[in-house]
Amino acid sequence: MAGGLDLELYLQRLPYFAGLTSARLTEIAAHAALRSATAGEALFFEGEPSAGLWMIAHGRVKFFKLRPNGQEHILRLCGDGDTFNDIGAFDGGVNPANATALSPTSLYVLPTSFLRDLIARDGTFALRVIEVLSGRLRYFTHQIENLALYPVLMRLARFLLQQTDNPSLSGQGVTRALIAAHLATTPQTISTVLRDLELLGAIRFDRQQVTILDEDILRSIASE
Repeated sequence: MAGGLDLELYLQRLPYFAGLTSARLTEIAAHAALRSATAGEALFFEGEPSAGLWMIAHGRVKFFKLRPNGQEHILRLCGDGDTFNDIGAFDGGVNPANATALSPTSLYVLPTSFLRDLIARDGTFALRVIEVLSGRLRYFTHQIENLALYPVLMRLARFLLQQTDNPSLSGQGVTRALIAAHLATTPQTISTVLRDLELLGAIRFDRQQVTILDEDILRSIASE
């Protein structure tokens, strides 16, 4: 257990394992290896053999690709209760991207060999895998749409609104540079757009924190 975490109860709350029997959860928990990482520590690199499915008990992680010039493009920001590296975990291939902890983080890893065997044995779990991976595909399709079709002001408004539902997108380690890498722009542009949103009365921000003052203004910008 990490910090007194009830691992079986934690697993039950994850989309992949919701609805599985108590006996199945006990089996899965027995195969989960506990890992820890400090802020800035690399968890794995693109192209390496996948260790399996990573599950965050506590902390924040960025899942990212590197452009040819060395700049990061952040695919996902993950926090408590999130899973990542799903593709590498289930297809038996290499890691499709890199992962680095943004804060002190406790994680569990489920090996690919165990997961693939469980899919073959448990139809309920196999269906959950299909559903969750389909949701991941929808997420990345939506992300591509945002980057390709909408200006930074709209993308940032949508990102800020997502923070109300997903605390992984705010807090320790989530800097303007990181937001810029996630939204495919520059930190300077993010600072300019944040000032524009503050002038509109939508937010208040300082160097450390963004506070949403008027969600209606953000929603209006996000849906233009």
